[in-house]
Amino acid sequence: MKLKFSPYAWAKLDWFCHHGPTEIAGFGITDSKNPAYVVDFVTIKQVANSCHFQFDPSATADFFDQQVDAGRNPCEFARIWLHTHPGDSPQPSGTDERVFAEVFGKCDWAIMFILARGGKTYCRLKFNTGPGGIIEAPVVIDYSKPFQGSDFEAWKKEYDTNIQQQIVAPLQVFGFNAQSKIVLPNPIVEKIKHFCDISDDDDNGNIFDDLTPEEKEALEWAEFLEEEHA
Repeated sequence: MKLKFSPYAWAKLDWFCHHGPTEIAGFGITDSKNPAYVVDFVTIKQVANSCHFQFDPSATADFFDQQVDAGRNPCEFARIWLHTHPGDSPQPSGTDERVFAEVFGKCDWAIMFILARGGKTYCRLKFNTGPGGIIEAPVVIDYSKPFQGSDFEAWKKEYDTNIQQQIVAPLQVFGFNAQSKIVLPNPIVEKIKHFCDISDDDDNGNIFDDLTPEEKEALEWAEFLEEEHA
């Protein structure tokens, strides 16, 4: 058994993998006649950081409803879990294993696929019926069928709509010894990155005045993290 990707599905997954610094997760939409042939990669609303993601529960339910309304059955949209790792290793983490077991453990079969930014992949097929079984499957990109071209503009719109980056910062900056997380919309993250890129330029020193209190607080955390890891 091989997991096959159309060139379009593979290009989109690879684009998402490299577009941001976080993990990205979604579902493989498959050919109606071949449940192991992925024709599209679809994301839903999620909060993600460099080692974890969390789907929005209502977005997950909406996605299932939309796919059923489109005439697809679950084996065409809810059996192949695709996600990315921002590092070089595609090996599943403990969190990946837990999610795969909890979310897909009751399906008759399911696939966990991971694409690492370095280009390596991991693919595991699990059978949960009969005697059960686990198979690490090879992955191929199938160029033998017609396929649509890339659509960077649409992909970026989907990314900006569904992927909310999560900044992880220590509460030590406020005098605590615990760990905490702050979730910021992508535009704020991008503004912070932009500020950090030009903060050394004297001609742009007043940009800090344009930040909201929430953005200023996030920037302070970012600067604290930079100092901690210097």
